[in-house]
Amino acid sequence: MNSFGRMFRVSIYGESHGKGVGVLIDGCPAGIPVDKEDFMGDLSRRKAGGAGSTKRIESDEPVIISGICDGHTTGAPINIHFVNGDTRSKDYSLFKRMPRPGHSDFVAMKKYNGNNDIRGGGHFSGRLTLALVAAGVIAKKILAGSKLNAKLVQVGKTDVRNASEKEIDKILTHVQENGDSIGGIVQFTGVDLPVGLGEPFFGSVESHISSMIFSVPAVKGIEFGAGFEGVKLKGSQHNDSIIDASGKTLTNNNGGINGGISNGNPVVFRVVIKPTPSIYIPQETFNFEEGKMDTLQINGRHDACIAKRATVVVENAAAIALADLFLINKSSQI
Repeated sequence: MNSFGRMFRVSIYGESHGKGVGVLIDGCPAGIPVDKEDFMGDLSRRKAGGAGSTKRIESDEPVIISGICDGHTTGAPINIHFVNGDTRSKDYSLFKRMPRPGHSDFVAMKKYNGNNDIRGGGHFSGRLTLALVAAGVIAKKILAGSKLNAKLVQVGKTDVRNASEKEIDKILTHVQENGDSIGGIVQFTGVDLPVGLGEPFFGSVESHISSMIFSVPAVKGIEFGAGFEGVKLKGSQHNDSIIDASGKTLTNNNGGINGGISNGNPVVFRVVIKPTPSIYIPQETFNFEEGKMDTLQINGRHDACIAKRATVVVENAAAIALADLFLINKSSQI
């Protein structure tokens, strides 16, 4: 299924090298001011360019097909479409008989009996994250008053929280020149979110966000607050002392969530993005046509570190989950 959400429902469609990709948003309240320019800032953050980035350059211009009229949401389903232009499908013809290691080629071939669109990864491609970014722009408007931000905090083994763009680019250029790729960690922080979002157990803030975040290609792990480092703390150290009537806490080891419900402190989580599986270094894989192991050389256009462009995707994917929780919470109040 390609849909997410209960009240703020998002469905994505398209393939990497098809005519286009897009998103259908149902359940968005009417009367929210939305202009085409509202999308451009976040779309530009995801756009290719700079050191270590793919050479595939798309316009990424949003075409608003429905749901927005005279600068406001109408209450009807919103359809935002993006046309694909810079495609080179011949780069991918080999991968049906020689699946790329770390990619969806093999499982997609088995699941869909070879009928899947292999070009650029088809519907499995990171190109589809464009739709998540667009939906996240709308979601952020529903969460007006809250501040959501995601940033790259680690590239490979290097902490880049205090690094300049130039220093990060130097790392990525070195990796790309060697024909390899590298992973990263993205940290999300949501400030001034309402107290009371989420439900115990299956509807918790953590489970809802995690479900959305794991829909972002290349995500392999998530942790909230102190996360896995919390195992090094005793309960007396990990507990967040409440210091005022608003619920503000002295520390935030629980990442702004208690009992699956937002507590008013910043919601903080970190996401692990794996290294880009498409690399220029020759790799061994099974040749289904020859029935034996073979050497595969990938010659497409790929990012050396997809974590860099994934920051806005993580940010907006989280916004989608939080907007859904916000509308669910609002609908339950008398």
